[in-house]
Amino acid sequence: MKARIDYSNVPEALRGMYQLEHYIHNSGLEESLVHLVKMRASQINGCAYCLDLHSKDARALGETEQRLYVLDAWEEAPFYSERERAALALTDAVTRIAEGHVPDAVFEHARAHFNEQELTALVFTLTTINAWNRLAITMRTEVGNYQQKARPVSQTA
Repeated sequence: MKARIDYSNVPEALRGMYQLEHYIHNSGLEESLVHLVKMRASQINGCAYCLDLHSKDARALGETEQRLYVLDAWEEAPFYSERERAALALTDAVTRIAEGHVPDAVFEHARAHFNEQELTALVFTLTTINAWNRLAITMRTEVGNYQQKARPVSQTA
């Protein structure tokens, strides 16, 4: 599919997104968890570009193929920690916010596994990946060319 618009040519519009990414990647959340929840939101939203990017980055950090392959069925798979499960449940609720908002039980389960600073960073992570998904899907960002590389943390999606 051909890209509709190359939105990377408008750095002033992306500056805030990059600042959020900088905050997320310096918040203390595990990078592996950040990529896991970004992949899960991207699965729900059907964002091929972000799935490609985050699967490559996750594997570069040592994530297993098995955990990536069954992420769509995380509730049934024994491969995720309780902390990851709490983050994934929150990811599902935030990403599907129109289907019932974020239930108190889901939020409280996440609160049991994350301190306030981490939980805030997690919510910003989910908000940001949902925005990236909407940009990539709407603009039809070209899929498949992303190569995992050392890049400034302020420019990760």
